[in-house]
Amino acid sequence: MGFNGAIPGAARLHLVDGVALLRPEEQVFTAMLTGFANRQLARNLARTPVEGRENTVKAFAAYVNTYPWHWTLAMVDEWLGDLRSLRDLRRSTIRSYSEAIRAFCHFVTDPLYDWAATCEERFGTHPVQGVHEWNTAVHVQDNESDAKKRAFTKAPTGPVPSSRPAPSSPSLSVCLRQSSLAPGARS
Repeated sequence: MGFNGAIPGAARLHLVDGVALLRPEEQVFTAMLTGFANRQLARNLARTPVEGRENTVKAFAAYVNTYPWHWTLAMVDEWLGDLRSLRDLRRSTIRSYSEAIRAFCHFVTDPLYDWAATCEERFGTHPVQGVHEWNTAVHVQDNESDAKKRAFTKAPTGPVPSSRPAPSSPSLSVCLRQSSLAPGARS
């Protein structure tokens, strides 16, 4: 728990109840981003991926030119489609962007952090989760890099060493089989 029993990233840690904001949309969005970063840092994540996710969320907000409490599934679909078709980004990049938006939407819609209630109170609407399994790319391979860059893509040039050591004595299965075949053995 954080200050006054609130958890890192909670709305009440970033906005004061009853205080009118000069630019409410912008200030609430900035507070959401700060809360999102604080939540990730509280989970002991490194600063670099936290900043990367924040930049992705900002890029999406700039693309749709609206705030999270107005985001829709169609906006997410259009953005991800444009990133793939117009900017020709790699599948792994598209997936990391969609996961950043998914994580942010999960954060702002989680009742534990009060962002949905804060938006409902201030703007008459609330954020929704816009990234689902049916509108994002699926991770289907263990390694998504180019085949040229993948390890073990070339055929070995010499004999492949065996991972088994040479037997120094007959294995147990051979001994058991031989003992069961021996004259006088019970079946």
